[in-house]
Amino acid sequence: MSDKEFNYTYVAPTEEERKEINSIKRQYAPVCDKESKLARLRALDKRVKGIPQAASLALGVIGILIFGLGLTCILEWQMTVTGIILMVVGAPVLSVAYPVYKRLLEKGKEKYGKEIIALSEELLNEK
Repeated sequence: MSDKEFNYTYVAPTEEERKEINSIKRQYAPVCDKESKLARLRALDKRVKGIPQAASLALGVIGILIFGLGLTCILEWQMTVTGIILMVVGAPVLSVAYPVYKRLLEKGKEKYGKEIIALSEELLNEK
């Protein structure tokens, strides 16, 4: 090579590297108003649906465990009276799980419904 020559080699990032670079870039980019509204909408929707699901799931699991313990008392340990009492206690707990879900979902929709609809309309009308 002479002193007057210049060599330059360019290597473009691969598609995988581009995705990783964009992912890192998005973490440091300022949040635009539309993204914050969408995040708020997602959070509200999660709150409206999550609380009833958690409560009804907890009631259902507790009810089925009590009911199952009653069955175990009857079938394995020959404790019929105790088993029947446990089953009678567990069945109502299990049976109220779905009504509790529906009621909490209705309350959540009443509480956050207007804000969710307003945010949805705002996001759909933005361009």
